[in-house]
Formats: sequence, C-alpha cells, structure tokens
Amino acid sequence: MFTNNHGNVTMMPKVVEADTLNTPSQPISTKIISDTPGRLRLRIAPSHRQTWEIQRIVKMLDAQPNIIQVNTNIQNGSIVIHHDRNDESWQNVLATLKDIGIIFADVTNESHSDTAATIANAVYDLNDRVERATNNVVDLRLIFPLALGCLSVRQLLVRGLQLEIIPWYVLAWYAFDSFIKLHGTTKPQPSSAAEK
Repeated sequence: MFTNNHGNVTMMPKVVEADTLNTPSQPISTKIISDTPGRLRLRIAPSHRQTWEIQRIVKMLDAQPNIIQVNTNIQNGSIVIHHDRNDESWQNVLATLKDIGIIFADVTNESHSDTAATIANAVYDLNDRVERATNNVVDLRLIFPLALGCLSVRQLLVRGLQLEIIPWYVLAWYAFDSFIKLHGTTKPQPSSAAEK
C-alpha cells in the first residue's frame, strides 16, 4: 500500500502480464462466407471494419508461412485467405485467427434459411471468380446492371416504344436501380490489396 499526497491509502496497481498485451481488448466477430480447399473467405462485423484493424489482421496473417496471399475489401469487411491445401495448413490458419482474437459468429442481425445462405455463398464465390478472371476490372455488380441496360436498348431498337411485354424503360429503370443498390451512394474506397 502507498500513501498519496493527500494522506489517502492507495493500492498498488496490478502488474499486467505480457500475454494480455498481445490479445485484442474485444473479440472480432467474423463469419465464414466460403471455405474451399486452399481458400477461406471471411466477413468481419461492421463494428470492426476500420482500416487499421483490418490491416493489423492482414499483417499478422501475411507473417504465417502457410498463408500464400490475403486479399481484403474494407467496405464490405471481406478477407480472403489463400493458404496451402493440406489439413495442417487449415488448422494453422484457424489457430492464427484465434490468436488474433477472431471469433466465428453471425455478423448480421438477419436470419437466413440454409438454402438462402447456400445460394448467397454461391453468388459470392461466382463474383470472386469473375473478379479474379478479369483482374478486378469487373464483377457481377457491374455485369448485371450492364446486361439489363443492354437489354433495354435492344428492346427499344427492336420493338420501338411499344408498351407490350417488358417495355424498354422498365429495363432501363431496373438497370439504374440495381446499379445504385449494388454500389451504394457513397464514393467507393480502394481495397487495401490495391494500395500495396
């Protein structure tokens, strides 16, 4: 016990162990979006989507010898980990994620059926494949509204201004509306993988 300048008795502060300094103060909620041999895609909870925090996670993952590449998209909280395809590598990736403070939980308040989750995961994987095939030039969020826009122009040229079946202006509206909904209204930020 110590006595401060005012004559009050104070307790000695506890010594903080070195192990507790390396662990984050708050667990990072994460959801596994897809898991295929050699590739793991995670979605970080919105409360942990700060640039510095995701960069810290990427730095720790890049330091692991069995991890080949880590790609991120900070806007949607996505982290894609490419690793060796063996089981030992998979276990090492999970151990590293646990050491970082990542816990696996539902990161949204929405509840989906298993079928809806399976379809959503398939679309996420297809979008990733399209992005990789085009070197991140286009993705499904661009292709889908562009296809609807082209369909509306075709409808206008072939059918004219007829109001039968699906009018061109409806397709044009869907193209515009889906583009806005899929891209949001805020200015897109480059992913940390593009900044390297």
